[in-house]
Amino acid sequence: GASRTVAQRVAANSRRWWCNSGKLLNRVLNLAWFDRLGLARLS
Repeated sequence: GASRTVAQRVAANSRRWWCNSGKLLNRVLNLAWFDRLGLARLS
């Protein structure tokens, strides 16, 4: 999961989700995170 600071920054920027997805969320929701969930890769 994200640190408290990262979570606060993403939540504060909720109206600009496209900006979040290109920066902080990519660090948290990386391939390893999706692998741990057991989700199939699309690539």
